Amino acid sequence: MARGPTLSFERAFVGGPVCGVDEAGRGPWAGPVSAAAVILPENPRKVPKGLDDSKKLTAKAREELEVEIKARAVAWGVGMASVEEIWELNILHATGLAMRRAIEALSVQPAFALVDGNYRFKLPCEVKTVVGGDGKSKSIAAASILAKVARDRLMTEMDAVYPGYGFASHKGYNAPTHVEALVSMGPCEIHRRAWRPVKLVLAGVDPRTVEPEQGELTFD
Repeated sequence: MARGPTLSFERAFVGGPVCGVDEAGRGPWAGPVSAAAVILPENPRKVPKGLDDSKKLTAKAREELEVEIKARAVAWGVGMASVEEIWELNILHATGLAMRRAIEALSVQPAFALVDGNYRFKLPCEVKTVVGGDGKSKSIAAASILAKVARDRLMTEMDAVYPGYGFASHKGYNAPTHVEALVSMGPCEIHRRAWRPVKLVLAGVDPRTVEPEQGELTFD
């Protein structure tokens, strides 16, 4: 049994190019949600080595692979949905919007999309969902890397625009320094106001004093 992502899912399709699609940033309290789409070469020798779920890789490895993916891919695209779009559409539909934008940004339009997860987003091509796809499909793994690097880079830039929140370090996710800044400074323009910790702060409540809801991350 093969270890790590392979091209077996991609090879199961005939009739047109296959792209891998993945997102980054559905859970943070601040910033956009990003997505990427990648069409890899059919020749495995031309596919970058070391592709895997972006969460399993170091930041340095992701950045190095980003360069290789963009150089070797048949086509790649990145799309984002803003905080305002997340508010208007909800995070699920905003994620779908970011994925559509990523596919539309491809220089070669795919016939099929392998999408990480189990939700069948409405995209501009036929969709095949793959649970845990970033650890099974090389094109999804490549997409997970591009989506993560693009969003992390943007959040680092936002650290200079909105100093004091620590966006360069935690990228908008749950972290003790983030909640401390949120409580002391209040939300900024890129905070997701529908997210419970942000809503509590807007209501004058310190989120650390409230019992977390089922499934919600704590502040430890």
